[in-house]
Amino acid sequence: MEVILLERVSRLGQMGDVVRVKDGFARNFLLPRGKALRATAENRTRFETMKSELEARSLTLKGEAAIVAGKLDGKTFTILRQASEAGQLFGSVSPRDLVGLIATAGFNVSRHQIALNAPIKAIGRHNVPLSLHPEVETSITVIVARNDDEAARLERGEDVTQLREEPTAEEAAALAAEAFFEPEAAESLRRREGSEPSENPAPTDEG
Repeated sequence: MEVILLERVSRLGQMGDVVRVKDGFARNFLLPRGKALRATAENRTRFETMKSELEARSLTLKGEAAIVAGKLDGKTFTILRQASEAGQLFGSVSPRDLVGLIATAGFNVSRHQIALNAPIKAIGRHNVPLSLHPEVETSITVIVARNDDEAARLERGEDVTQLREEPTAEEAAALAAEAFFEPEAAESLRRREGSEPSENPAPTDEG
């Protein structure tokens, strides 16, 4: 389908450009969001009458977006979620979640302005790009953590997945054996794991 762009669209063209796009992209994205018109003879004429108004509107929106971008640029937001010890979320953080998070700080953005390729599915620090206007982009940092303490560690740059690693069942058994002064039990466990034998093996009765 050929369409007339009513605003600049990334990787597609500038306002007024006539471009060919897939029908689904036009019907599901460009046309319903007012970003383009079908490139009919009637709409070409209509665009010419709308052009100055569209340019003025775009300039106003660009200025407003630039102000918001300046306030949001580099800002850090924290969101708490349940996750496994390995850091995988039981669920995800979607653009819709981020809209609510940003709104609590007094900024109004739509989920379409949050340029996430996929929902966030792991704890950590995540850089999230925002496209507030076709010509205005910025980014925020989103810290996803299991609790406030973990969020603070992430903000300091610590690797919380390593900090939260726990010993395996066999490692825990070895530690328990040594803690209760049972060197023979610990040594037996090491031999099963293929470790080197003790330097001072217990004497055997040969006769």
